[in-house]
Amino acid sequence: MAKTAFIGLGVMGYPMAGHLKKAGHEVTVYNRTAAKAKKWAKEYGGKHAATPAKAAAGADFVFSCVGNDDDLRSVVYGDKGILAGMKKGAIFCDHTTASAIVAREVAAECKKKGVGFLDGPVSGGQAGAENGVLTVMVGGTKKDFKTASPVIDSYARAVTLMGGVGSGQITKMVNQICIAGLVQGLSEGLAFAEKSGLDAKLVVDCISKGAAGSWQMENRGYTMAEDKFDFGFAVEWMRKDLGIALEESKNNGALLPVTALVDQFYSEVVSMGGKRWDTSSLIRRLNK
Repeated sequence: MAKTAFIGLGVMGYPMAGHLKKAGHEVTVYNRTAAKAKKWAKEYGGKHAATPAKAAAGADFVFSCVGNDDDLRSVVYGDKGILAGMKKGAIFCDHTTASAIVAREVAAECKKKGVGFLDGPVSGGQAGAENGVLTVMVGGTKKDFKTASPVIDSYARAVTLMGGVGSGQITKMVNQICIAGLVQGLSEGLAFAEKSGLDAKLVVDCISKGAAGSWQMENRGYTMAEDKFDFGFAVEWMRKDLGIALEESKNNGALLPVTALVDQFYSEVVSMGGKRWDTSSLIRRLNK
């Protein structure tokens, strides 16, 4: 069993760190709100530290899951940051959905210190984190991946090395691009069904078994028909992720017309008071 640290105990990080402890690993956590770290330590029987550096001290593996590029930099650098506490030969795996740019930047700093780095954004949402069945898309070296993947397995059902550093983040961008288009299509389809006098739930029952079927339809179609959105992956988080993808498209020349349009639609949802609604709430702007 490994000595690990987990930095960032949000809706994803809290249960992920818990699965590490349940798997038998030694876990020390850090969270910006110390009370949450203390609560986690009491619940799971692990340890908590006052700074990222202290949490990372002596750890074989350090994991993080924070909000964005700036949040990641804030816990990595400085005298109290993760790198200040990590030992040579350890591996740092960042699960934040961030830019490929910051992933490569942090990897370069890790290399100077003799520390391995993996960017490993996840998919599966809060439920996936709580149930330990996340999909992890990883960027980094084969050696670091081989060493870290058995530990990552503690909270994942699929862990895949996509390529060099930054590849995990690029893959997560693809994931969010695909979801955005699917949710908009599902929203339009169900709104169309309702305006035509059909039972939207019955429509989902019927077409989900055919070519139109998808995870989004199976898991969100019924709640969309019930106008329920107080759960799941928040609109504000999706807007952050789509912004990262749209910015990256400026670098690689990819055309993302649908993604840009859906991002605008999500901005309308935010103006309706829905920044914390589930991403499937796109249908509300069609029914207003």
